[in-house]
Amino acid sequence: MPGIQAVVFDAYGTLFDVHSVVQRCDGLFPGSGARLSQLWRAKQLEYTWLRSLMGRYEDFGSITRAALRHACGSLTLEVSEAGIQSLMDEYLRLAPYPEVDGALRRLQDRKLAILSNGSPAMLEPLLRNAGLTSYFHAVLSVDERRIYKPHPSVYQLAPERLGVPAASIAFVSSNFWDVAGASSFGFHTFWINRSGGQPDPLGFAPAAVLRRLDELPAALT
Repeated sequence: MPGIQAVVFDAYGTLFDVHSVVQRCDGLFPGSGARLSQLWRAKQLEYTWLRSLMGRYEDFGSITRAALRHACGSLTLEVSEAGIQSLMDEYLRLAPYPEVDGALRRLQDRKLAILSNGSPAMLEPLLRNAGLTSYFHAVLSVDERRIYKPHPSVYQLAPERLGVPAASIAFVSSNFWDVAGASSFGFHTFWINRSGGQPDPLGFAPAAVLRRLDELPAALT
């Protein structure tokens, strides 16, 4: 795709493994780490959509904390304030997927950016701790629009800030709902389908389905 001038990435689940918190969860609740991580993530996403529909924005940190409390309560896991904070701190040092650094190195001939539900207070230390900050021309947060993806106004941040038309931007996400939203907006989209999931019938399909991020450079040639 020689017309692609910029590549924009989702962060959580695409560059960073949100379930790298499992070890810490298991440390607090032996044997329940995986269940807690799964429910925490599901509620986190659910709350972004509900708050967007309600017109009651709260930043991603607040939503993530509320989702964690709900998940612990649903699984009858008693947790202290210190325990909640220790798990929240894990979101500032999520593990990047192993192939991320190499893939980003190979894409340096284009503008790279992140477009995330995460707030700046969460994204900046996350990128710094992972040593990935220098790869990106911009780190864009829904905080600027006070509504979450997949609202079209969020995707509009990328062409505005990068100075690149939507038709010349590749958008990359592991979340199919995010791919559908970005496709609807007008980006060329790439779905990182690590788990072999089924696409949702939302009327939009990605330009390509990839298993890993390091397949992206070849897909863009």
